[in-house]
Amino acid sequence: MNFNLFKSKTKKHTFAFYNIENLFDIYKDDLTRDKDFNPTSEKRWTIKRYNNKLRKIGYAISNIGRKETNTHPAIIGLAEVENEAVLNDLITSKHLKEYPYKFVHYDSKDERGIDVAFIYDSKKFTVTSSDVFTFSFKDHDGSADHTRDILLVTGLFLGEPIHFLINHWPSRRTGNNETEHKRIAASNNLQSIIATLKDNIPNARIVVMGDFNDNPSNKSIELLMANQGLFNPMETLLSIDRGTTSHNSEWDLFDQILFTPNFFESKSKTLRYVKADIYDAEFLKQAEGRYKGTPYRTYVGKTYKGGYSDHFPVYMVLKKK
Repeated sequence: MNFNLFKSKTKKHTFAFYNIENLFDIYKDDLTRDKDFNPTSEKRWTIKRYNNKLRKIGYAISNIGRKETNTHPAIIGLAEVENEAVLNDLITSKHLKEYPYKFVHYDSKDERGIDVAFIYDSKKFTVTSSDVFTFSFKDHDGSADHTRDILLVTGLFLGEPIHFLINHWPSRRTGNNETEHKRIAASNNLQSIIATLKDNIPNARIVVMGDFNDNPSNKSIELLMANQGLFNPMETLLSIDRGTTSHNSEWDLFDQILFTPNFFESKSKTLRYVKADIYDAEFLKQAEGRYKGTPYRTYVGKTYKGGYSDHFPVYMVLKKK
């Protein structure tokens, strides 16, 4: 056995993001639009299907970055979780219960009842503060259109201060052009949060992750990068046959991780960026048929497929000297 190789791997750490496609419990919530996700709905969201989803998502999470680090990811940002209960069920599920995971979650005003969340290895990361930033838009009739909060988690990763911002920006469901202004507004809100962090903490180390519902080349992301000086390692990963989610036979890379350039600094006892990638292992893909190679989903419309998610996770690997 090459012990030097093993030793080098243990110094590397994975930060990941995963949109896990509607992790709802099976109980009706009168405050949200979750009527599809209960045992008597058309989708027949039963306890058996729920537990299968937990097991599969847990297995996927446990393996993100394992090839590079030989261990489970230290940080995972999530999108599309219903509440604290499903997060408790997830971190105590079959493939995650052995790890010292804890989480940060706030209920948002999103009408579908889906939130972002932050899972962390409590032996590597200590939360010192957390906050959420809520914003909404006006629909054509003047009513409020609530979206997911931006979650800020600040803490010490192996003693080093880092700020994480978890996002899930407004979707393209009614059309890209028709909804672009919402994602630009979300980008502007995020930029304000980052600017405030930088004003208060010189040389702050900031990691931004999320499902942005925009590609790296779209205006909302380009503005974020240009105005806040962030580096986006995902820019080069999107191609005609690779991305994180697929629609109408075309790939998109809506799931991204960006960070401040100080993660390139080579200093003793500080985290340094190594690489970023899409975690698109074969078991996460549709194995056959028209959609072969695309994410193996839990549902397609109302039809149960029993897969993982309609998104692949993304991750970055860092090392500490």
